[in-house]
Amino acid sequence: MPGITIVGLGPGDPAHLTREAWEVLTSAREIYLRTARHPTVAGLPASLAQHSFDDVYEATDDFAQVYATIARRVLELGARPEGVMYAVPGHPGVGEATVGLIRASAAERSLDVRLVPGLSFVEPALLALGVDALPNLQIADALDLAARHHPSFHPDAPALVAQLYSPSLASDVKLTLMNQYPDDHPITLVHAVGTPDERLEQLPLFEIDRSPHIAHLTALFIPPLPQASAFESFQETIAHLRAPDGCPWDREQTHPSLRTNLLEEAHEALTAIDEDDPDAMREELGDLLLQVVLQSQIATEAGEFSMAEVIAGIQAKLIRRHPHVFGDVKVSGVHEVLENWEKLKAAERNGDAKPDQGALGTVPPGLPALAQADTYQRRAARVGFDWPEISGVTAKVREEVAEIEAAVPEGREAEIGDLLFAVVNWARWLKVDPESALRTANARFAARFAKVEAAARAQGKEMRAMTLEELDRLWEAAKRDR
Repeated sequence: MPGITIVGLGPGDPAHLTREAWEVLTSAREIYLRTARHPTVAGLPASLAQHSFDDVYEATDDFAQVYATIARRVLELGARPEGVMYAVPGHPGVGEATVGLIRASAAERSLDVRLVPGLSFVEPALLALGVDALPNLQIADALDLAARHHPSFHPDAPALVAQLYSPSLASDVKLTLMNQYPDDHPITLVHAVGTPDERLEQLPLFEIDRSPHIAHLTALFIPPLPQASAFESFQETIAHLRAPDGCPWDREQTHPSLRTNLLEEAHEALTAIDEDDPDAMREELGDLLLQVVLQSQIATEAGEFSMAEVIAGIQAKLIRRHPHVFGDVKVSGVHEVLENWEKLKAAERNGDAKPDQGALGTVPPGLPALAQADTYQRRAARVGFDWPEISGVTAKVREEVAEIEAAVPEGREAEIGDLLFAVVNWARWLKVDPESALRTANARFAARFAKVEAAARAQGKEMRAMTLEELDRLWEAAKRDR
């Protein structure tokens, strides 16, 4: 009768076929194999007429297309009066893309699908490695991992990566893993588990694609990092601090009470960036992350929103605002990216019948003045409100200086403000961040002034008692002393 029977062939040793699978196989006349390149195939009943889909693999390098083609053929065979028996390595429900495609379409075609379980690669791999799947083994597919830029699993639990069938695939997987794990993180290549050729190969991560043993029965085991590093672990720590058995201080905090902390941590992170100090940046970004997660935990407890919603929101926003990366929009360069960005933001601002806030309406009023001026000017420029060339900008700066010189006392504040605004615009044209430039200038002045103070003390003099010429000589000396 029409229908599809899908049999799991186990990890590779015919002795690992289940009793149910053997009974089904011995009662059949023919079988269609996803691939004949599997050790168990040699131990199948001799009476079985064997067909394989290896020709599909040879016709294309696109595995998504390979799986779709195989699934379509199996569905067509299943519609025959006698139906079809289809066999896959391991267990039909573990890492078998064709099985998912077949099951999804079989119902539409009124075809029954029977799954005959098999031993997956996971059980013998764990046995060979001497580890337990519980409580938190993570399983991934090498092809999916290679297509990513960051692993789909976290580093605080072990991970088992299936179908690492070639050195070139291992190279791509390695690059993805290096976005989370150290280059020398110890891993284990698991070859041909459950067969007489079983082999474990321990290597540092950066060497996995150099193994001469990688083949179609290779998997990869990644132990956790030695210190808790996962975002989920950090969330658990913060939630514990806020729990009844947590810290009294953390439990008392509210959104407003942490406002100052958030601002201070942001400024400390900026200082580390300005000083180009990677160690300080790592620490200060961690402190800033603490504020984000703590605020989100407070919101979770109040039923306002969760950390997952925070991440989902920014994730959706980034994808929505980058159609040239995640969609089919074509851009010629940064200018078009920024133009599209402003159009998308305008559409978001004006959605759901909201009043148009304009290009500047969402600039935070609490930004430092220089940063706010820079943001205003950048946003105005993106919608075409800008000087055609830098000469107009420099002329405007000179004009504002002249207006200060001519201003009456009560008008000087406004004219000074106009000059600062014009200078910020000049900095933008020169691709200089005015906030960072002023912070650097402040730090430079403070360091030189401290040297002038030290030099005056060394001469046994008070600075306020020294002449301007003496102070100027000390200042010039401080400038030369780098």
